[in-house]
Amino acid sequence: MRRIIAGVATLATFAIVGVPAAMATPTGGYAVFAQCPVKGAGVNGCIYSPTESGYIKIGKQEVPIVNKQILQGGLLKEEEPFVKHLAGALNGETLTKTAQKVPGGLAGLVECPKISNLIERILCEGFFENGLTGVNAVTELAAPASSVVLNTAAEQLGEGTALTLPIKVKLENPLFGSECYIGSSKEPITLNLTTGATTGGPTGKPGTKKTKEEGGIAEISGLSLVSNTFTAPKATGCGLLGILDGLINEKIGLPSTKNTAVLNGKVELANAEAVEESE
Repeated sequence: MRRIIAGVATLATFAIVGVPAAMATPTGGYAVFAQCPVKGAGVNGCIYSPTESGYIKIGKQEVPIVNKQILQGGLLKEEEPFVKHLAGALNGETLTKTAQKVPGGLAGLVECPKISNLIERILCEGFFENGLTGVNAVTELAAPASSVVLNTAAEQLGEGTALTLPIKVKLENPLFGSECYIGSSKEPITLNLTTGATTGGPTGKPGTKKTKEEGGIAEISGLSLVSNTFTAPKATGCGLLGILDGLINEKIGLPSTKNTAVLNGKVELANAEAVEESE
């Protein structure tokens, strides 16, 4: 009997503090906005934007996008119409850390015979002998979420910068260690992406706009964001004491001003109040 009474008391306490409400998530078409901080200060909108194909070419190395990467979070109220800074996603992944395979793997980035350090050279050859040659590239956000800027007017018109995205690219392989990056928080790779044309490079697409959930969600599909105006610094932190930095930089051609990004996908936008009401 004491246990039953204690259980009832616990449930009553949960009801008072509102645990079920805290666990509520958006429903229906609004479910994609589950990471939107609808109760955050200054947040009046939500964004969900998956990139499903395309590529990023840095220097001489092109990496195709085959695994979906998502940009998500809140949209902050701004004085300037059509321009929105992002508020961070609830789970901390405003830009999901999605790995993409680097064509050629380790063989495409590092030539073991060129490694002057004996220990590093032996390790490098050991990785090839054991088949541990795969390399992943993971694009990460290199600045606070508020540094990401969406301009919906530029996106629809195909003129100017539609999305500003500061990134860094992590190269993953056991030989590289855990801090092998191209770009950093201090020296980010800043993509100024457009749905229009670039000089001597690819041309983007504004996409097709429609509404869902009785007009509560704006969806732009068939979107293509492009840029060929960004610079990329040298790779740092690769291998023991960064000994592999020079080899990677030589192979890729870093630092580089000849870089291209093509991000194909869609964007969904909704009012924060509507997202909250769907819970």
